[in-house]
Amino acid sequence: MSNAQYQEPSIQGLELPSYILAALTAAGGAVGYARTKSRPSLIAGTAVGLLYGLGGYRIANNEPYGVELSLLASIVLGGSAFPRAIRLRKPVPIMLSLFAAYGLVTFGDAFRRTL
Repeated sequence: MSNAQYQEPSIQGLELPSYILAALTAAGGAVGYARTKSRPSLIAGTAVGLLYGLGGYRIANNEPYGVELSLLASIVLGGSAFPRAIRLRKPVPIMLSLFAAYGLVTFGDAFRRTL
């Protein structure tokens, strides 16, 4: 088996969570824009969704930096969602915080195992 065909066991199957988080964050940004006309919600949701999507694509195709891109998306999402969830205690920031926490644990653990 050549090295190019081998995928580290620690990242197998992580493309699906990355794609799901991509869809959820992009949809969340669109819903935020539709409800409040918040352009920052639309831009941030789309940008984070694209990072998750690209990470998932790179993981699925055995390309480098897939896990890192998904981890970066989780860090960016958490950086904006955690403070708002604590301050506002509203369902959307809390849900986004849960998505970010899941991504941080999932992709952070995979990243740690690839070191």
